[in-house]
Amino acid sequence: MFRFRWAVGGIAVLLPLSLLVIAGFLLQYSWPAIQFNGLGFLLNNDWNLGRMYGNPVTVRGELVLPGASYGVLFLIGGTLLSSLIAIALALPLGVLSAVFLSAGLRGVARAAASFLVELLAAVPSVVYGLWGYVVLIPFLGHHLYPLLADTLGRIFPAFAEPTGSGYGLFTAGILLSFMIVPLIAATLRDALDATDSALRESGVALGASRIEVMRHILLPGQRTVIAGASILALGRALGETMAVLMVSGNALNILPKNIYDPVSTMAAFIVSQLDSAMQDPTGMAVRSLAEVALLLMAISVLVNGAAQTLLWLSGRRA
Repeated sequence: MFRFRWAVGGIAVLLPLSLLVIAGFLLQYSWPAIQFNGLGFLLNNDWNLGRMYGNPVTVRGELVLPGASYGVLFLIGGTLLSSLIAIALALPLGVLSAVFLSAGLRGVARAAASFLVELLAAVPSVVYGLWGYVVLIPFLGHHLYPLLADTLGRIFPAFAEPTGSGYGLFTAGILLSFMIVPLIAATLRDALDATDSALRESGVALGASRIEVMRHILLPGQRTVIAGASILALGRALGETMAVLMVSGNALNILPKNIYDPVSTMAAFIVSQLDSAMQDPTGMAVRSLAEVALLLMAISVLVNGAAQTLLWLSGRRA
């Protein structure tokens, strides 16, 4: 028993250890880029590999191509804005789906619907991206976006024209929302199912309908779970790569002026720029991409850590 406990404990330690190893590698590999870029890496809006056929020069103690500069403000903006749009769309849909699965269905229908919702989380992101490219982009660009510009554009400048061709910030947010709804719905459904049945019976005994019991008794007690599930979903949206790359427009060095403008996120940018960065003989471009990955990892760890803390506190309170 003692040996088994130590063996299982050793395997469990490998998980956080692997996270520390990855973080340590990214920090060590990107350290020259951190020294070269400085604080301007976060504040500047200019990603330029420099003159690829020029002779390398030494700047701030690091060997780089002439004219090279690396700023990721447009990546931070695209990542955060697309993820926030996704959460704003997915949260109400996920909550309503969980309520319907928990209180609106019974028996085989409930099991089948729950399975289908959870199955959506297992669909590869590239499949979502292909669907977004073939179906979502033409529909949004030709039908929904002109309608939004004509109606909401007169009140909210962010919805005003030009609407573009369908690629862009709002498209990425909509696609991400489809990808994270199952996470919110499944987490909240499990929490609702675990609620003491005495609460439901007490509400019914007082004359409340099932909707009133859900709205006034069950859901208020799941606020922490909803917040935790939302933060977990936000972490998924922050790190999504291929689907966003296929629908966002992959803009470079520009911040969006409205919700239809093309954007680029940190994860998608790493994939799209890696081949070009490897052409840099000094290696500074690849190291700067590693710095982007380190920044994205730090944001994701903070978001998921906050979610796990909220869910743990919710479990203790229950």
